[in-house]
Amino acid sequence: MQVERTKLEGVLVITPARFGDARGFFSESWNRARMADAGLDYDWVQDNHSLSRETGTVRGLHFQSPPHAQAKLVRCGRGALFDVAVDVRRGSTTYGQWVGLELSAENGKQLLIPQGFLHGFVTRMPDTEILYKCSDYYAPECDGAVRFDSLDIDWGLDATAPLLSDKDAAAQPFDAFNSPFLWEGAP
Repeated sequence: MQVERTKLEGVLVITPARFGDARGFFSESWNRARMADAGLDYDWVQDNHSLSRETGTVRGLHFQSPPHAQAKLVRCGRGALFDVAVDVRRGSTTYGQWVGLELSAENGKQLLIPQGFLHGFVTRMPDTEILYKCSDYYAPECDGAVRFDSLDIDWGLDATAPLLSDKDAAAQPFDAFNSPFLWEGAP
């Protein structure tokens, strides 16, 4: 397993080892002992799986506020997507900054997104499946969204309008967002 840090504290790229032969491959997408050895201690309580039929489908930028804030471990089971995390921890020196990573069934990379970050993605292929673990259960009263195009994120979209849910189309812009998250290092 390879663990790479990003420019945003806590956001990590995790690439599990793959063992392959003529039949395909085997990989451990999560192993508590190996993660603990890497300094990561998460108690995943929920696995989510979504399918986006069309290329250019945007989901996000989503968050779940305290007391049910979620860390996520995101991977692509089929197809390809561009996955994004945005730091929204008030007091953080990287507040409002983002990182993005191409996740695909082929590259096997995963993005670990801790609490205090917005999360979203755009699909690069039709019938893309996203699988992710969450550190807390879904709580509709804590569910929120920020408009995907209200930050300077290069989503790699062509001239075609992205496919959005009604919720994402009506989401608040980033400049109106009052983040419920506080950077742990803040005074």
